[in-house]
Amino acid sequence: MYDKLIQITSKSNVMVNELLKNHTYTRLGGKADFYVTPETYEQVQEVIRLANQENIAFTMLGNGSNLIVKDGGIRGIVMNLQKLSDIKTVGNTIIAQSGARIIDTSREALKEELTGLEFACGIPGSVGGALFMNAGAYGGEIKDVLTSTVVVDREGEILTLTADQLDLAYRTSNIPENGYIVLEATFTLEAGEYDAIKEVMDDLTNRRETKQPLEYPSCGSVFKRPPGHFAGKLIQDSELQGMQIGGAQVSLKHAGFIVNKDDATAKEYIDLIKYVQKTVKEKFDVKLEREVKIIGEELA
Repeated sequence: MYDKLIQITSKSNVMVNELLKNHTYTRLGGKADFYVTPETYEQVQEVIRLANQENIAFTMLGNGSNLIVKDGGIRGIVMNLQKLSDIKTVGNTIIAQSGARIIDTSREALKEELTGLEFACGIPGSVGGALFMNAGAYGGEIKDVLTSTVVVDREGEILTLTADQLDLAYRTSNIPENGYIVLEATFTLEAGEYDAIKEVMDDLTNRRETKQPLEYPSCGSVFKRPPGHFAGKLIQDSELQGMQIGGAQVSLKHAGFIVNKDDATAKEYIDLIKYVQKTVKEKFDVKLEREVKIIGEELA
């Protein structure tokens, strides 16, 4: 398999038994059998087709900001599009490749004096990941500005889809169920004024830095907002802040975050998530639904 993968791309783009904790914001996760970083859309297509031909498991990994990989790692091919990271502006649209950071896309909008992406200035994920979960913050979300996307389907075919075809809703889309891999996204914005856009972005950045525990690895907000409630407030009122299992801790700075405080394992992190869910359910009869995605295998 290694020889076939390096024929598609190159030795520098294929790693064997790569530790995935090196590629996730939580710093959690075991090994990937093959970790592949294609540099062109055609290479992405060929890797998918190879996985199909060889009947080998295939997993797409964004930049790992809203993801927990279990300690046993992931079998088969893990593909990351971090090397597809171009961002360009055409009129009032920004076309960003999947591996570009959504933060950098918002900065491009600022540079070009385009308004609409300010909300994304603190979201740590990739463009592909942002579409995958319709990422949002501070009252804005991807579906507000997304016009279209280019994806690869399960068979390795390239499709161009409108935003309406993705069924974007609160922290969800049909991208996972259809097996799409995002290659690029087109955002349509409005002309704005540099100083006004920057003022909003500076304010949101300050709010994020003062309220979120950025000093420790984490997956960001662990839970979706339950109807009529705030997850962080429920967790705080359950007196869970500071609660720790192994190296994983409910953040003292923001109860909606679980941080990897001291070399946690994925099992400890996941066990703490489950404990928080159980406690909040018992105290307030509210079910906390995970926003973070969990993938991979348990340690044997």
